[in-house]
Amino acid sequence: MRTDIKELKSKLLDLLNKEALKRGDFLLSSGKRSNYYLDGRVITLTPEGAYLVASILLELVRDREIEALGGPTLGADPIVGAVAALSHIEGIPLKTFIVRKAAKEHGAGRQIEGPELRKGSQVILVDDVATTGKALIEAKRALDKAGVIARTAFVIVDRCEGAKENLAKEGLELESIFTIKDFGL
Repeated sequence: MRTDIKELKSKLLDLLNKEALKRGDFLLSSGKRSNYYLDGRVITLTPEGAYLVASILLELVRDREIEALGGPTLGADPIVGAVAALSHIEGIPLKTFIVRKAAKEHGAGRQIEGPELRKGSQVILVDDVATTGKALIEAKRALDKAGVIARTAFVIVDRCEGAKENLAKEGLELESIFTIKDFGL
């Protein structure tokens, strides 16, 4: 079933504005200070937000030749869970994965969690918000070591603070559902 992506994006933007956008003085994971903070997990961990994000992402990747979709823990965790469930419901099952900051020192010792990805597999990376793109770059490097190919990364919001350029240097194209400009910032 094809979804009206414009309507989904409009609902998601409203939800993000109401629930996820905070004003104040914040220290970002990039080390930068900001007068606003956009916490995507506030949205992706709700039923409506998870559904909206998963629906939009599924529509955006539907016609791409990929084996899986995943990203860096913690921002990608709720996103990939929602995408996996919705892809099954819609009859277009898509494997998902999570990339840890470092390989576990116990158990199987994996850095990439989820169904096994074959060398040469084409995947798409996802995250909630991109500032400098550091988490996505680290995830891509882990995938590179495993022989898994990521050429595209999707985020809910690009803060337009260098992520697109930094990812391009690593061979990743950044696509975003929104940029910070969509919030009037």
